[in-house]
Amino acid sequence: MSATALLEDASLFDADRHAPLSERSLSKLRWRSRRGLLENDLFIERFFARHDSRLTVGQARGMYVLMDLSDNDLMDLLLRRKELQPEISTEEVREVLDMLRA
Repeated sequence: MSATALLEDASLFDADRHAPLSERSLSKLRWRSRRGLLENDLFIERFFARHDSRLTVGQARGMYVLMDLSDNDLMDLLLRRKELQPEISTEEVREVLDMLRA
């Protein structure tokens, strides 16, 4: 998990990846997921509308990694114009990216 995510929600660091995300952690994740590019926001709003009540700690960790990307890099991933870089291609990140793309 990125240093940014650790600073924003330290409760995610050692938690079981399958544990449900707490309301407080969900609120922090929503706040961190705001983007400057409208197209990214549309993907992210749809993601939260579909999945927010079922998100897990591992999915939140994956989302934080994606939110550390620039808007253009994130959009390229969402539109499948680029693939994940190996250094961030973890199971958690891939799972969330698939959820965002659906």
